Amino acid sequence: MGMMRILDQLLQVQRGHLLAWGPVFLGLGIGVYFALPVEPGRAAYGGAILLGGAATIVAVQPHSLGLLARALVITTLGFLVAGLRSHQLEAPVLSFRYYGPVEGRLVDVDRSGRDLMRLTLEEVRLRSVLLEKTPKRVRISVVSESNLPEIGTRLATTAHLMPPQGPAEPGGFDFRRHAWFKQIGASGYTRVPVLTMEAPSGNGTVAQLREDITRYLHRRLPGEVGAIAAAITTGDRSGVSQATLQDLRASNLAHLLAISGLHMGLVAGFVFGAFRLGLCLVPAVALRVNTKKVAAAVALLAASGYLALSGGNVATERAFIMVAVMFVAVLINRRAISLRAVAVAAIIVLLRRPETLLSAGFQMSFAATAALVGVFSWFQEQRFPLGPRWLRPITALVLSSLVAGLATAPFGAAHFNTLAHYGLPANLLAVPVMSLIVVPSAVLSLALEPFGAEAIALSALEAGLRWILAVAAFIAELPGAQGAVKKPSSVVLPLITLGGLFVLLWQGRFRVLGVVPVLVAFGLWGQSPRPFVLVASNGGLVGLMTPEGRALSRASGQGFAARVWLENDGDRTNQSQAFDRWQGHLHNAVNGKNAPEIPVSDLGSYRLFHVVGQRSADGLSLCEAREIYVATVDINLGGECLVFGPRQFRNTGSLGIDANGTITTAMQVAGLRLWTRPHSAAVKSEGQYLERHSRWAQSLQSFAPKN
Repeated sequence: MGMMRILDQLLQVQRGHLLAWGPVFLGLGIGVYFALPVEPGRAAYGGAILLGGAATIVAVQPHSLGLLARALVITTLGFLVAGLRSHQLEAPVLSFRYYGPVEGRLVDVDRSGRDLMRLTLEEVRLRSVLLEKTPKRVRISVVSESNLPEIGTRLATTAHLMPPQGPAEPGGFDFRRHAWFKQIGASGYTRVPVLTMEAPSGNGTVAQLREDITRYLHRRLPGEVGAIAAAITTGDRSGVSQATLQDLRASNLAHLLAISGLHMGLVAGFVFGAFRLGLCLVPAVALRVNTKKVAAAVALLAASGYLALSGGNVATERAFIMVAVMFVAVLINRRAISLRAVAVAAIIVLLRRPETLLSAGFQMSFAATAALVGVFSWFQEQRFPLGPRWLRPITALVLSSLVAGLATAPFGAAHFNTLAHYGLPANLLAVPVMSLIVVPSAVLSLALEPFGAEAIALSALEAGLRWILAVAAFIAELPGAQGAVKKPSSVVLPLITLGGLFVLLWQGRFRVLGVVPVLVAFGLWGQSPRPFVLVASNGGLVGLMTPEGRALSRASGQGFAARVWLENDGDRTNQSQAFDRWQGHLHNAVNGKNAPEIPVSDLGSYRLFHVVGQRSADGLSLCEAREIYVATVDINLGGECLVFGPRQFRNTGSLGIDANGTITTAMQVAGLRLWTRPHSAAVKSEGQYLERHSRWAQSLQSFAPKN
């Protein structure tokens, strides 16, 4: 009873501040769902419902047990919402490599990491593929950027398509999960022209207006300036080159491109301020009308229009919800900017799209917002001086940039493996221009365009964007502008999040304890091991860790896997340079007369053979214990070695091998989930797939070091 009394005293102090913990426990339930190794079945969902129902009965109690029961109810709700969302979005996934005609309606255009335009099509038709097995959406990279069709156009081309691919390394980013929630069932490329089958219908729609504004901005502001203007106005980033993106990332200004909280807040804030000022200039209106509430309602409508105009992607939707909560608070006489408002926005976002919990955008956006609100609220409560009145705007700008940068840095480093060392000065130089010139000019130019009076606003918009691009280029060229960070272990970000939230949300002196998990997380980050050997999911690339860094078996090809491995190592070397390391750390085994040499690497007491192509495989018949063969073609060897060829990679995905020969497969880490389960006709059931994978797991366990 003594422990319960102490717990009750601790939790009762938090009353009045509990709403802010709502999204924390909701996110915990969502996280549990995504962390499961096997897709939960009816029994799991039934158990969650019973547990939540039982907790609901206890939740009405006023003491600490009731508070804990409410947390359990919210956690089970998060678990159930995530499962429901995952099943609602179930759509066909291509089960084989396809080459042939592809027809569909264009719904989105973006740019890949290789600087290629990508077209997302729906209402898809594929030759000789039944409609019920045809993916709902496919994404195709195109080589030519000239004469790209409008959104809504029905297109046809001949393309190579394949199912969404798994992680480039065990535990890495799983594109299959990302594609599942976007209902993309295949991706690929085309090298032939894209033909227009049918013009877009529905002239006058929001989509058509968005397309018209994008083309208008590209026409009036050519080059990168027009591309960035379109990105911040309509959300179309397809015109922004990879070179510009790299400069923005290196200077920590890439957030200016995404229509997020900054842009939505600036647009809504500009409309709110301008409309309220206009009403106040009319004394008869200002004395009879609550100008603050009227301006809030108009700004909310403007934010809604901006949401529709920008295409309504996840980041913009998240920003709109946060702004909407703020203005609704004004309308109902509540505090507009508070951690409660942030919590309500987070709850709405997570209930609508629980999968966003795993995204960098959600984590960085709410980390920055919660940190800013928490820090400035503390300054206000403590009446901490920010300097003389004339200096306060500058102090607030520096402080907000510093707080937001520190709050988002761990998440950005973990997801993108980079740190912008000069992000603070870059933001101090660029964000005021974005706030005071770019966004107001963009709003005015669109408002004045029907009257032909947009020239001055467009000139100001162009000048502001050129300044931001110049700042990004200058900062990016500074020595050491960008640092590389290795991929942390899976517990690091949860620990940082837990500690940071405890510091922000807990009331009382014990909040300082939140620093402990943060420090532990950074300690674990520094000790996070990287695999000694990595193998691509098709066996086409092997990466061996050496004293100089990871050595790659090929100078070109398999570029995506190579880039991901090096980035996760915290290595800024390119693939060609990493291949030079390979030559000095391997020896070759001759496989018969006139046959190519097979690269061999030593893994402690083991040896790894990389067999590329049929000529290298010809003549291989016997192998020995403590040997691992990685092959791009199917080979049959007699002996106690372990062989990974195309047949095996279909069951394992990419591989990680430590110095003792212990193997971890991508399948082991990802588990059997909706987005990873077999779609091949060769596998008749999930049970068969589990049995096959179980046999592989047993064979890997039996392949243990023999000292």
